[in-house]
Amino acid sequence: MRNKWVFIVLWLAFTSFIIENLHNNDVQRQWQKTNKQRQKTNKQRQKTSSAQRMEQQGLVDIKSIDPTIKVALMYARTDNFCHKQLYKSLRTAYMLPQCAAALKKAQAELKRIRPNLSLIIFDATRPMSVQQTMWDTVKNTSHRFYVSNPANGGGMHNYGMAVDISICKAPWSEKLWCDGAIPCKIDTIPMGVKVDHLGNESHIDNEQQLLIRGVLNKESLENRRLLRRVMKAAGFQPLRTEWWHFNLCTRKWAKVHLEVIK
Repeated sequence: MRNKWVFIVLWLAFTSFIIENLHNNDVQRQWQKTNKQRQKTNKQRQKTSSAQRMEQQGLVDIKSIDPTIKVALMYARTDNFCHKQLYKSLRTAYMLPQCAAALKKAQAELKRIRPNLSLIIFDATRPMSVQQTMWDTVKNTSHRFYVSNPANGGGMHNYGMAVDISICKAPWSEKLWCDGAIPCKIDTIPMGVKVDHLGNESHIDNEQQLLIRGVLNKESLENRRLLRRVMKAAGFQPLRTEWWHFNLCTRKWAKVHLEVIK
């Protein structure tokens, strides 16, 4: 009989221990979930602040025009030519409505030719404050040729009429993209050199020489030509020194008719 009571006491103690631990684990999980939701909300508030500034200046989120176009802002990461994260909260590609409408046409043309591919935006409208940081990085180097001086009115990114863009595999998910310094892989098709490479290898007026030198192969050259084809079909013009950069209007026209984005 005594052994029976000992067993009951031990069983009750064990059961109480299990229940208490389950409760503690449940509380901990709930706390972690609440904390993650709080962090996500705070991050969304930061994004909303950036979005509001863009929208107040007449810009639109490309996702509101064509949600199939991928976005992976390279200046929200540290692996760019400045080696620092320039966009603190901006994660969405904003541009003037006519630029967004033209991009939608370019995406449709790409899908018509290659349904398994998608346009991917690496940069769009750029505040002049970020342009100034870029200029300060290169102004005393041989790379200053690639960055517009804010003192001269900046570049087309500062007017909401330019994009830095490439092509990726359509199944690639933006959920795999990370900001800051966290490593991530974007499933882009080969273009010879990466977006943001400042050098002759990025120029589009000497691609035959690049092919001879082995910087480009036939696949990457055809990929560049495909990108130019779909972008030109939508009204964009390529920049001679950067295979990824396209403008929807001239700088002269923009300075007369548009406002600089702050």
